[in-house]
Amino acid sequence: MADRIAEICNFLQKQWPDAEFRLDPISGDASFRRYFRVVVGDETWVLMDAPSLHDDCQRFVAICQAYAAADLMVPTIVAADISAGLLLLSDLGDDLLQFGLSAENVKAWYRQALALLPAVRSVKHSAIGDLPTFDSAFLLRELQIFSDWFINKHLGMTMGVSTQGLVQQVFDLLIASALAQPQAGMHRDFHSRNLMMLPDQQLAVIDFQDAVIGPVSYDAVSLLKDCYLTWPTELTAELREEFLLQLKQSGEIAAQYSSLQFKRDFDLMGLQRHLKVLGIFCRLWYRDGKAGYLADLPRVFAYVLEACDQYDELSAFASWLRTDVEPLFARSLP
Repeated sequence: MADRIAEICNFLQKQWPDAEFRLDPISGDASFRRYFRVVVGDETWVLMDAPSLHDDCQRFVAICQAYAAADLMVPTIVAADISAGLLLLSDLGDDLLQFGLSAENVKAWYRQALALLPAVRSVKHSAIGDLPTFDSAFLLRELQIFSDWFINKHLGMTMGVSTQGLVQQVFDLLIASALAQPQAGMHRDFHSRNLMMLPDQQLAVIDFQDAVIGPVSYDAVSLLKDCYLTWPTELTAELREEFLLQLKQSGEIAAQYSSLQFKRDFDLMGLQRHLKVLGIFCRLWYRDGKAGYLADLPRVFAYVLEACDQYDELSAFASWLRTDVEPLFARSLP
């Protein structure tokens, strides 16, 4: 640890050879990255420390530049040492959208967030090449996190052959639905903790390094069915319809695409994401020692049941979740 701090200080001294600076830790995210606020006199910057994620740093820089070129508000990269996994960024402040939302203002802020998505969808390339494709293998890897970390590890369940078959049928359904949608640039984690409220009332986008090319509904469902916040179904439905209109007006989705069909695509995309997140939040605890995400498991599990209850082809899966999974899950809660 001391060696790493010395490496960070050497990096910063190259930027300010004749000035004193202070490093203040900032709460991290769900990755291995660490963040520090760098204070030099009356000015501040943010240092991103990702020593074991050199490729991630390179992707961060490339996507950051691509998003900036698409007129999205993102941090400015002041200095970079990719080989060391160090980036110095402009300071966007501490005001995450999550903590500025209320029942009175959520609709306006979410409309503003959804208005960013055409620019996000336009980014399909970066300086290091085409964005990865959110293909069937990628989708299946994500879904397997549900089985491995939520079902097997967290609940201690072993699925029999028939249950494995049932779960695989659901996975196949979700993958087919995702791939049948129009594909575009996708942030892949577009929600209230990855949007910053700026003093001029703009929204800045962060945590974009995992951007891919994938289904057009994904980022909208990430926002509207946020794993950290729950809003009334009526609000979600209204904003989903507005988002569909946005897609039709831009020509990204056919004019005859019905609201009912889009709702199904939206719900199944959300189900894929939320099954993955159940596993991710458990993995963050068991592998990485980050317990804070466990408190959000009930919300995510409720999203899963809500989606399953609306479609006949998911009724057997919903029955298994309620009969076999939910009792064990309830006992796992503090």
